[in-house]
Amino acid sequence: MLNEPLLQMLNISKSFPGVHALSDVSLTINAGEVVALVGENGAGKSTLMRILNGVTTPDSGGIKWKGQSVTLRSPHDAQHYGISMIHQELALVPNLDVAKNIYLGREPRGLVPGTVDWAQMYRLATEQLRQLDVDIDPRTPIRRLSLAQQQMVEVAKALSLNAQLIVMDEPTSTLTDREVETLFRKMRSLRDQGVSVIFITHRLDEVFAVADRVVVLRDGAFVGSERIDDLTPNRVIAMMVGRTVDDLFPRPRTIVGDPVLEVRDLAFRSPTQSLSFTLHQGEILGIAGLVGSGRTELAETIFGVRRALRGKVLLNGTEVSIRMPAQAIASGIGFVPEDRKAQGLFLQLPVSSNIVISLYRFLARFGLVEGRKYHDVSEKFIERLGIRTPSGAQRVRNLSGGNQQKVVIAKWLTLEPKVLILDEPTRGIDIGAKAEIHQLMRQLAERGVGILMISSELPEVLGVSDRILVMHEGKLVMEFDPRRTSQDQIMRAATGNIDSKGSRYDSKSLPNFVG
Repeated sequence: MLNEPLLQMLNISKSFPGVHALSDVSLTINAGEVVALVGENGAGKSTLMRILNGVTTPDSGGIKWKGQSVTLRSPHDAQHYGISMIHQELALVPNLDVAKNIYLGREPRGLVPGTVDWAQMYRLATEQLRQLDVDIDPRTPIRRLSLAQQQMVEVAKALSLNAQLIVMDEPTSTLTDREVETLFRKMRSLRDQGVSVIFITHRLDEVFAVADRVVVLRDGAFVGSERIDDLTPNRVIAMMVGRTVDDLFPRPRTIVGDPVLEVRDLAFRSPTQSLSFTLHQGEILGIAGLVGSGRTELAETIFGVRRALRGKVLLNGTEVSIRMPAQAIASGIGFVPEDRKAQGLFLQLPVSSNIVISLYRFLARFGLVEGRKYHDVSEKFIERLGIRTPSGAQRVRNLSGGNQQKVVIAKWLTLEPKVLILDEPTRGIDIGAKAEIHQLMRQLAERGVGILMISSELPEVLGVSDRILVMHEGKLVMEFDPRRTSQDQIMRAATGNIDSKGSRYDSKSLPNFVG
């Protein structure tokens, strides 16, 4: 039949114990189109894609591939039909090199039976990386690559399968702007060659940059499918959350208090390259910059993860010695890392344990935790932060990304920090959860907590921050008032063009914020 859809998922339903994940959801993908699949965490996107990838079996409904009914019992079945999936959680073997990861289990055979043509494999891997405009030696072990480079290897692996439909689940979460644009060019090229892409992302600017069509899920149900030309960001948000979101970044007038954190001549890359800045009580100080500019290194040095080469850190005017995280915590500094799953949570433990783990030494008597106190504290913060969980006994790995992030923040709030460092606080979470995290940050600031926020999302930096500092190559180069600044000005400063409309950074001349 002419114009037969490439893929049809028909009336798919799936339930798990206590959760109705999908209810009568249908999805159609045509050949040669990029479809953005969007929805809040818990909307059913991942479950639907696991069914398409053969990992999960639906309770009801069916799948048609090029008009023929198919049964997908495993990822191997999906690959057989030409369906490839790039997962948000990278599936690479750290000790193997790039080429071996790309062709793992599909190594080209040598002339002698049972051998591998290694030269051919490295040539093929080089070509795949070249097509993505990625400068990586295919003989480099995966463990030596950055997260962004590892993500591009995952993309190369998927493309090496010659798939007709590629599912990309948050593929840009660790990529630089340049790498994102390279990926988008490749997606458009694939589309023009007749390959289809299902693109899952929480970033609406990416949806409008690359998608031909948007499919929205909410609470496990299909909400709608519309061409990108017929949509606006506000319309997509309304479809996702079921309500109009007029302002994702409500930022009331704020009166900033006395200095709470002072960083003086702090060096972490080179003894000859240092920086200084001041964070005030009740202030949200945004740190912007490109990947590799030194933002996370700065945060880790303040928190004691990295050893400072020289410099001082003062809290409430008193110098503190921070050579390890325990000293930072004792001084009143909390740190929510960029990778919440690997660095911020104990995924196998319950929500309640993750929340109170920093308080064990205070709640314990003779090495044992008093159950009543344990329960009361965890329940207090579950309610206070609006953590959506059946109970405190739920394993934290089963929560949505936004709720996991709230658990990480709750862990630090139990210690009543003076300073809270947030590294990419809303990365990988949905629009509604982002708004909740932003509101929580504002509430903490109003209570006098000084917040240092690192973010790669410029709308977030502009919308949430009371003041913005921009880093470039390990240095603070510009300072901006978000009320009088554009994304373009911040980006120019982040790339080293410091002639934009702002102030060249000078720690001795800080603005006086009075709201």
